[in-house]
Amino acid sequence: MASQTQRPAAAALPPEGERRRDFLYIATGAFAAVGGAAVVWPMINQMNPSADVLALASIDVDLAAVQPGQAIKVSWRGKPVFARRLTPAEIDAANKVDVSTLRDPQTLAERTKPGKQEWLITLGVCTHLGCVPLGAGTGENRGDYGGYFCPCHGSQYDTAARIRSGPAPTNLVVPDYTFRSDTAVTIG
Repeated sequence: MASQTQRPAAAALPPEGERRRDFLYIATGAFAAVGGAAVVWPMINQMNPSADVLALASIDVDLAAVQPGQAIKVSWRGKPVFARRLTPAEIDAANKVDVSTLRDPQTLAERTKPGKQEWLITLGVCTHLGCVPLGAGTGENRGDYGGYFCPCHGSQYDTAARIRSGPAPTNLVVPDYTFRSDTAVTIG
C-alpha cells in the first residue's frame, strides 16, 4: 500500500514548459519594473529644488564689524534678516519685562543662543502683513520700546524683537542659525 501513495520521482518536477513560462513571467515583470522606474525617475527628480535655491539654503554672516547697539541687514531666501548686537542696557531692559504680560511670551534667552545673549538674529518681516520693520539701520525709528517699528500698521517690537503693541500677532521670527565662532554665524 505504501507503494501506491508514493509518486514517481519524475512527476515531482514540473514539465519543461512550465519552468520556461515561469522564467518568462519573472523576466517580463523585472523588465517592466526597470522600465517603469526609468520613466518615473525624471518626473520625481524634477521636483527637487534647483541649484540656485539650494545655494540660498544657508548663508554665512560675519558679525565682527557690528558694534553694541548696531544691527545689520542681510538677505536670506529672499527675506531680510536682522542681526543685532544688544547693549548691556538693552539686555537688561529685555530681561526685566514680565513675560506673562506679552502677547507672544518668550524670554530673551529663548530667542538667543546660550552664551550669545548679546546677538539677536530675526527675520526682518513683520508678522502682521509682511512689511519690513524699521530699526536695524542707523537713525531709523525703533518705536517706543527701542526695538523695531513697522511703518505699515504701527506694530512695535522691543529690544528682544517681541511684539509689544500694534496688530502683529507674534514676535519677529528667529530663524535657525549656528555660531561657527564668536562672530561668525551660519543662518539656515
